[in-house]
Amino acid sequence: MLHRLSIRDFVIVDRLELDFAAGFGALTGETGAGKSILIDALALALGERTDASVVRAGCDKAEISAGFAIDKLPEVRAWLAANDLDADDELLLRRVVDVGGRSRAWINGSPATVQQLREVGEWLVDIHGQHAHQSLLRADAQRALLDAHAGLLPLAADVAAAFRAWRAAEQALAEAGAGAEAVQREREQLEWQARELESLAFSGAEWEELELEHRRLGHAASLMAGAQFALAALADDDNACERQVDSVAARLSTLAEYDPALGDVAALLQSVQAELADAVSTLRRYGDRVDLDPARLTEVERRIDAVLAAARKYRVQPAELPGLLAGWQQRLATLEAASDLAALTASATQTRAAYQAKAERLSTGRKKAAAEMSEAVSAVMRQLALSSGRFEVALTPVDGAVKGAAYGLEQVEFRIAGLAGNEAKPLARVASGGELSRISLAIQVLTSRSASVPTLIFDEVDVGIGGGVAEIVGRLLHELGGERQVLCVTHLPQVAARADWQWQVSKTQRDGAALSAILPLDAAGRVEEIARMLGGVDITDITRQHARELLGG
Repeated sequence: MLHRLSIRDFVIVDRLELDFAAGFGALTGETGAGKSILIDALALALGERTDASVVRAGCDKAEISAGFAIDKLPEVRAWLAANDLDADDELLLRRVVDVGGRSRAWINGSPATVQQLREVGEWLVDIHGQHAHQSLLRADAQRALLDAHAGLLPLAADVAAAFRAWRAAEQALAEAGAGAEAVQREREQLEWQARELESLAFSGAEWEELELEHRRLGHAASLMAGAQFALAALADDDNACERQVDSVAARLSTLAEYDPALGDVAALLQSVQAELADAVSTLRRYGDRVDLDPARLTEVERRIDAVLAAARKYRVQPAELPGLLAGWQQRLATLEAASDLAALTASATQTRAAYQAKAERLSTGRKKAAAEMSEAVSAVMRQLALSSGRFEVALTPVDGAVKGAAYGLEQVEFRIAGLAGNEAKPLARVASGGELSRISLAIQVLTSRSASVPTLIFDEVDVGIGGGVAEIVGRLLHELGGERQVLCVTHLPQVAARADWQWQVSKTQRDGAALSAILPLDAAGRVEEIARMLGGVDITDITRQHARELLGG
């Protein structure tokens, strides 16, 4: 669960250090005091998109750190290990946004990406925003809620991938049939060009060898003359270097008997004698090997001319010819596959069957979950003073030539009956604003019960309700708090009174700037805050007594 949140220079918060408890906690305060800023800060630590506007005016950066206990979350520890991140019993997420809008992130002190924050955050916190009832009217949101409640999101992703594979196979088959003549012309041209280069049998390494051999054969006479000149100077002439070094070395070796200092020079000259002998031996072998070979020179020049002609023809460098041939061969293989109508037809059939099998599994799961969700949401609605209403998850087959879609074989639609007649109608057509908010809350409470995340946050989801319904909402959230950690931003005293702990958010002025502060409330403080929520500006003994009754109820 979430047990610590540190906020620095975020919007209108300068510094906050918050320690969270288990159970159900309420966050209350005047409108505009900054209650939702706490939720926004936590969302930032969990990888929410951001910009420079979150940095408090006059500051260089905003910094958020969130600490979670993960000793009972083996999937989080496994994810940390898989990403080479420290995996102790505590997880620390840190996010910094500078005044230029640049963002940096850390997980347990190691640099991380925002995407990694999002991934691990999905196991930690589920945030229900105050505008959730608005998104509830969208078909995609309704479908996602049903799939999430039923644990079908992974299968739904597989169905979407299978649908894309099927449509790609169908498109390839259609393109092959429509462009068969053009494909055949391209194949014939590529085959002719490939045969020409294959007959050349040229490799990139051969070009360097040809150039080297051509230079050697073209300068054979100069090479032979140079080798003979070197041999004469080193060994064959009367005054050759080798003889003179031998003479000097012998003379110094004799004189070294009289002065040992000359012995070092004599030793150096002996090394020179060995090197000279090696050089002379190498030159003699080279002279024996080098020979004038006009026939071989002509053969090499013809080979070079053939390679250069092919390179000019296809407008590439000689060394690029092998790569050009490989590209043509690869394209030919692609065209061969594309022109194989039988194989393409089989692929389309197989991918369609794979999609159909997965989509039918998804449909089976949705049908079962739709019945369960319809009954469960209807039961919660009755608790929220919508006893005449009946919630229904309708599944209608996808229409059209293509029997199916990326989201499956059916459309998902939330319907309500009993509020405006007995006939079930789409949610947007029958529910008023207040009714929609209660229906949305019923769905969120239900889906939260089935969620696996340890921390649930409700940001003013109780807007539009009051009276006895508010008391029921407080009781439902309190029950959720017995199972996991729940934090609710609320304006309703009936909801706040059912919390296990309560914080008050207030706004102050410091040096001309508005700042938000959070104060944990003790028993007496909770009475005063609940009384304020009940009675407004003037708090009387009667409102305090009513507050005590709510807290004790």
